[in-house]
Amino acid sequence: MQQLLETLEFRDRTRALDNITKLSAEIPPGIQELMRYLLTASADPDGTLHWLECLHSSNRPAFDLLIHSPADLQVLCTVFSYSRFLSEEILQHPEWVRELTNTGELHRLLLADEIEDKLERQLGPDPGAPSVLTLALFRRQQILRILVRDVLAYATLAETTEELSNLADAILNVTYRRIREDLVRRYGTPRCSGEDGMQVECGFSVIALGKLGGRELNYSSDIDLMFVYSGNGQTDGPNPISNKEFFKKVATQFTGMLSTYTAEGMCYRVDLRLRPDGRLGEVCLSLDGMEAYYRTRARDWELQMLIKARVAAGEKGPGAALLAFVEPLIYSTTLDFSAVEAVSLARERIHEKLVSKRTGGEFDVKLAPGGIRDVEFLVQCLQRLHGGREPWVRHGGSLQALFRLRDKDLLSATEYSRLASAYAFLRNLEHRLQFAEDRQTHVLPLDPEERDLLAHRLPMACIGDDPSAEQLLRTLNTHLEEVQEIYTRVIHAQKPSYYTSLPAPRPEIQPEEPSAAIVQETASNLVRFLDETAPGLAATLQRIVLRRGGSNFEHFLEKVSANPEWLGWLDADATLAGYVLDLFEHSSYYAEQMIRVPDLLVELKRMRERPNRKPKYEVMVETVEDVDELRRYFRREMFRIQAESICLRVPIFTTLRRTSELADATIAAAYKMALDHVVASRPPLKADYQPEGQLVVIALGRLGMREFDLGSDADLVFVLRDDDVAEHAFWTRVAERMIDVLTAYTGTGIMFTVDTRLRPNGREGALVQSKRAYKEYFAKTAETWEGITYMKSLAVAGDIERGTTFLNELQDVDWRRYGQSGRSQKNLHAMRMRLEKEQGTDNPLKAGHGGYYDIDFALMYLRLRGAGIFFKVLNTPERIDIIEKMGHLDHNDAVFLHDAATFYRAVDHALRVSSGHTEGSLPHSPGQLEVLAELVTRWTPDHLHDQPVNVELAQIQARTREFFERLFG
Repeated sequence: MQQLLETLEFRDRTRALDNITKLSAEIPPGIQELMRYLLTASADPDGTLHWLECLHSSNRPAFDLLIHSPADLQVLCTVFSYSRFLSEEILQHPEWVRELTNTGELHRLLLADEIEDKLERQLGPDPGAPSVLTLALFRRQQILRILVRDVLAYATLAETTEELSNLADAILNVTYRRIREDLVRRYGTPRCSGEDGMQVECGFSVIALGKLGGRELNYSSDIDLMFVYSGNGQTDGPNPISNKEFFKKVATQFTGMLSTYTAEGMCYRVDLRLRPDGRLGEVCLSLDGMEAYYRTRARDWELQMLIKARVAAGEKGPGAALLAFVEPLIYSTTLDFSAVEAVSLARERIHEKLVSKRTGGEFDVKLAPGGIRDVEFLVQCLQRLHGGREPWVRHGGSLQALFRLRDKDLLSATEYSRLASAYAFLRNLEHRLQFAEDRQTHVLPLDPEERDLLAHRLPMACIGDDPSAEQLLRTLNTHLEEVQEIYTRVIHAQKPSYYTSLPAPRPEIQPEEPSAAIVQETASNLVRFLDETAPGLAATLQRIVLRRGGSNFEHFLEKVSANPEWLGWLDADATLAGYVLDLFEHSSYYAEQMIRVPDLLVELKRMRERPNRKPKYEVMVETVEDVDELRRYFRREMFRIQAESICLRVPIFTTLRRTSELADATIAAAYKMALDHVVASRPPLKADYQPEGQLVVIALGRLGMREFDLGSDADLVFVLRDDDVAEHAFWTRVAERMIDVLTAYTGTGIMFTVDTRLRPNGREGALVQSKRAYKEYFAKTAETWEGITYMKSLAVAGDIERGTTFLNELQDVDWRRYGQSGRSQKNLHAMRMRLEKEQGTDNPLKAGHGGYYDIDFALMYLRLRGAGIFFKVLNTPERIDIIEKMGHLDHNDAVFLHDAATFYRAVDHALRVSSGHTEGSLPHSPGQLEVLAELVTRWTPDHLHDQPVNVELAQIQARTREFFERLFG
């Protein structure tokens, strides 16, 4: 083995010599010769020698056993050369190698059923949810087998990704089955109505999307899932619960187990954001709810992602029915360019958002122009365009779909060859980046030695017989350029007639925002298209050039053009058209809303005719009759409020108050509906009991302080009069039904999420509790943060007057425990510092150094110090004014805090209205920063936007923290 130092170039010759010396003395000459051959052929001789010596020194019996078998030794050298995390596993479980070579499973593909059987045997016969450690360990053992088959070329790329998918399917199915069985033992079997009206067992499907859905999973990848169950009903056990609650428990436990980190890593990072309504959506939905969503509200990209959808675990029925329902919606029967363009736009947004998070010099093979993402989007766009008339091209796997598109002459032989070759190269490269450390990464290493090692690990078919870092980059760039050229040519060949050809900017120098020439050219195309049909609108477009919202506005215009009355409004009223363009320029979220529901234009026209009108919410509460009507009302009113905020520049705290009032009215209407429903279906125990407003609904957090916004959760708790405790079960049903009305899905979607965890004892506490129970809890048991949370509270439904009196009484308890005792200063400071440590990095605007929490905690402390005076009106500016008038706040500090609160809320609101959700920090993209700055300017005084947003923010954070530290001393 000493000859190795002469024949191989080791990165660390000193360590290699030391390892060779130790091993040579212990290994018979015949085995040394085989080992020398394997090391010479190894992609990483340094690593192989290192791990061989580690096994030798840590487990000599296992080392001696394995090196005497050529097959075992080959597996050892393969793994030691390619994967650090699996090398460490072999040190802990050397028996895995012998088991692998003895079973014959290296030379064949295992189906999901076979892997399931192996997992069931490993888990054993004991019932109940499986051990997360056992699941993670089993996954790693199977990854070892798949990696060896991959590296030794016993499996093709397609077979490797299929086996990785089969492994995931098996783990998902076994985990689901055991969780369901455990819950059935506790609650009974969930049942629902079958086609014949008879009660049948309710099924639950785990639907895989993305790479798992296409059976092309990576070694270390998120798995995109969503869950659907057959229908509503309840379990048949002695302690029945609704099917919705049963399957929510299944989904939550299932996701938690798969994502739990163990000493053996985690099984899978589960991503549920592709479910209906994303993060704001229910974790699982009934089949009816799913169908209603995709029939009426799904965006184009949501339909396109279902190309890869399949049932991966659970019962097949609900998932199969859903996929059969959505298939006609996915595939167009004509060549509809708008569908392609919408997804292309989504692709560019994803690319912009993720690329902006890179650090300098990193190169992402997935997101780079011409990378994996582009190939997959190109394939799916072509499937959407042609799948209506050519069902043969409908396939979830990208490689198989490429072949079928070529088979139908929808790609040329050259295009197919280049795309398939590029995709295979990029996926092999991605795999080798990931299985080294079992880490989800797509980024090339910066270090030249590591790049060289990566090149040696690639299959010879991908990079040739002389691998090097330079050859890796040359091959990679060739593939990326070929994909870019095909993507641009194939996609943009479908442009509609009013487009003119624009030269595509070179990807390596493509600006984040379109150049002025391209913007002007696009506007000119639109103007020419509208000259004859809507000359007034064409003139408006010439005056107001869309820099960012052009593509979205074109899609909206396609829908508006079908309604001559709507197009006439925009043509005749330049101000109304200006409002529409303003929204499309500054809010991608509301642009998508208007594309999906174009009759929102009616609301803008009403806003134009009656700006800042005062809606009659009290009439709505009394007259609205069903959940769908309530949702439609909420959606339209929310749209109107936010449109006025953007277009009419309504002051930020006025907008937040209006949004809060809308949420209050919606909760009150849901309360009334819930009460009527429960009275009719499950009346009170006492026949003469008159349920009216005995249950008080209390809002906390942003809603409680009149600063509710788009995308906010509603923090609600339910307080029952002490005299009505005998009807606790009745009022609990009312509260549950009310939450269902607010959060359950119909065709018009969700209104807002409800969070009830701020009740006494959190999740473990009863949903509805009496006034006496609340007072006792806060007097004796509550943590400091709980008591202080209720300082931002407001009665919003039920008996409002009694609720307000109760909150006043509860605040007296707070004052006695925290204000009068003098504990508040120390406790609040400790709480604030803990929040900064735990959340400050991810959410600097709110929880970071000098963030909004500094203001909030300061005002709570000053309020407690001021004898806990009860404020019925709670928004931040009014709190500042009252505290100043009480003499507890210097005037200059009060002016600054007012400015700072206005700035923070304006930034947060701008992030919400532009994207539909909030972010904890400023965006990285210059384009997004520009939108943010333009919006913030509308809601802040001049002196708060006379410099860049990031500079203003840094100064406000510094001064806010200075005030905070001065106050808490």
